[in-house]
Amino acid sequence: MEQVLVPGAEGDMTVLAYHAPVLTTLRPGLLDIGFPGGKSQRFFIRGGFAEVNPAGLTVLAETAIDLDELKAEQLVQAIKDAEEDVADLTDDARDRAQTKLEHLRQVQATLHL
Repeated sequence: MEQVLVPGAEGDMTVLAYHAPVLTTLRPGLLDIGFPGGKSQRFFIRGGFAEVNPAGLTVLAETAIDLDELKAEQLVQAIKDAEEDVADLTDDARDRAQTKLEHLRQVQATLHL
C-alpha cells in the first residue's frame, strides 16, 4: 500500500511509509487504503485505535465494514428495521437496538447515502 487515510479523533490523517510514530483514537469515518496503480479499498470504521510505528500501521476498530460489500438499499432497509426494533422493544433490548440504529445512521451519514 502507498498510503492510508485514517479518521483520527483529532481529524483525518494520511499515513505514508516512514511516518512518525503516533497513537490515536478513531472516530466514525472512512479508512481509505491507497494501493499502487490508483486502486483503493475503503472501510467504514467506528471506534478503536490506530498506531503507527516503524513496523507499519495497525488499526483496531470496533466495527469495520468493507464498502465494496455494502449496498445502499441494504443500508436503508437495515435502518428501517432498526427503527422498528427501537419502537417495539423495551429496556435493555431497546438500548441495544438504539445503539445499532445510531451506528447505521453514522454509516449512512459518512457515505452520504
